[in-house]
Amino acid sequence: MAFDGIVTTAVTKELSDRLTGGRIDKIYQPSPDEIFMNIHCGSEKYRLYLSANTNHAGVYLTEEKSVNPQNPPGFCMLLRKHLQSARIREIRQVDSERIVEIFTDAVNELGFSVKHRLVIEIMGKHSNILLVDIFSGKIVDCIKRISVDVSRYRQTLPGLAYISPPSHGKISYFGLTYPRFEEAVLAAGFTEEPEKALVKAIAGISPAIASEIIFRAEHSGGSLLRNACDELLRITSAAADGRAEPLLYLDESGAPADFHVVPFLMYETSRRAVSCRTVSEACEKYFEGRTSSNRIRQKSQDMRRSVTAHLDRLLLKKQRLSEDLLQAENSEKYRLYGELLTASLHSVREGRNSAEVLNYYTGEMMSIPLDSRYSAAKNAQRYFKKYSKAKTAVVEKKIQLEETEREITYLNSVLTFIDNAENVEDLEDIRSELIESGILRRKNTKEKPRRKKMQPVEYILSSGKRVLVGRNNRENDILTFRTASPKDIWFHAKDIPGSHAVLFTEGKQPEDSDIYETAAIAAFHSKARLSGNVPVDYVRIKYVKKPNGARPGYVIFTNNNTVYVDPKRPQQTEK
Repeated sequence: MAFDGIVTTAVTKELSDRLTGGRIDKIYQPSPDEIFMNIHCGSEKYRLYLSANTNHAGVYLTEEKSVNPQNPPGFCMLLRKHLQSARIREIRQVDSERIVEIFTDAVNELGFSVKHRLVIEIMGKHSNILLVDIFSGKIVDCIKRISVDVSRYRQTLPGLAYISPPSHGKISYFGLTYPRFEEAVLAAGFTEEPEKALVKAIAGISPAIASEIIFRAEHSGGSLLRNACDELLRITSAAADGRAEPLLYLDESGAPADFHVVPFLMYETSRRAVSCRTVSEACEKYFEGRTSSNRIRQKSQDMRRSVTAHLDRLLLKKQRLSEDLLQAENSEKYRLYGELLTASLHSVREGRNSAEVLNYYTGEMMSIPLDSRYSAAKNAQRYFKKYSKAKTAVVEKKIQLEETEREITYLNSVLTFIDNAENVEDLEDIRSELIESGILRRKNTKEKPRRKKMQPVEYILSSGKRVLVGRNNRENDILTFRTASPKDIWFHAKDIPGSHAVLFTEGKQPEDSDIYETAAIAAFHSKARLSGNVPVDYVRIKYVKKPNGARPGYVIFTNNNTVYVDPKRPQQTEK
């Protein structure tokens, strides 16, 4: 569902009623195309969300708490300079377009009054957030700078005059009369394709609301054209007057599939509607999954790239170590060459590249390569030395190979945690772990790493027993070796990167159902969460040990059992 003009109308009305006269306290920019503003209005405090992201552009009130970067981006610093402590004088929509303008009054450091206009353009991939000086009409700066190389019609660069996006000949639904509506939609082909004609002729109309308008008009009887006009005016008037009925529509799985500020009669039988108290609440619930996924994807991109590059180097190292180890293990022939040459010194002639000697182990003649610069005795010594070095190398290479395989296992588990991260806080914890492990560098070397309180995921089984699951390797260690007791039961997907899950038994013998439910949770929090019939090991905590010097999350265990389950998690408990 697009954030169309009618939703924009309803949101603008809501924001105007709540925020006009308010003071902007704080401004944050957690990602390149998102802004959060804390606004104090009367006795109430609000959090305004502005987004120019292609997939979830919009403006609405939110209760979400963002994780802010240590070093604010330049656009955020500029907004703080010009808008922090400013008063909101007016909030309005530009015609029926998906453009919201926030007018502010402030006093600069010299004591002069300054007025700005914060423009939020909600237009898919062309979305933008711009700060415009009201007196000069020029752009102070914008969250997306568009140069002449991208658009010849309209550039958005600091110092240029602000030009509104093109209207493409569409008319506004504000002040719309039936004759003007009739003329516009008929010219757009209403008789052939009425839905497309509405989208093409009226600004701010999305395909979804156009289909709803035609659906209602067809079921009203009489003239389709007249009914469509009446329905449009009825819907837009309700949005503009604060009589919106925000609804969230869920699909069969219960996930948000659509939302709007008017009831969609065409969804009555196909989707379940959930009423929302405000337009902002409907927007937030609908976009929550998208914004979270997008933010997680952006935050994890650099981290994933660094971990993957490190993992690739380790895999190459493992390959070379394996090749060297195989070569070293095949060194027995050097000992044999040395022994046979020593036994046949009298028959080996000087200056030869090879020697034919009797292999007294098999009774057959054997050809041994020689270095013609050295005597037979010296060649034998060289072969014994090669053999000795190879035997030493076998021990060293095995140690290095084991360490490399442990590093590979650790990084694979980190990638799994990155894939399974459900919020930005999870990613920040993983980043801290990687910095402490020396895999990532701290961006600000002067800043000390933040130690957050462990917050594992908690579940309650059908029997009432509690299960905790680590969200990263560091939490896995704390959960297994500090939180759990020796009689609790530890779960982990067998030979698969994933989380430690602990079933708290409270000293009682768990039922089989408890084992299978916890195993399903452990499988869900592993790399195999999308697979079926996943093997999961489980064992009492007292049999789980951590080797000295091992990476976070690495353990060894004995006396374990294994069950096969399909990944599944129960309802998560509220924190």
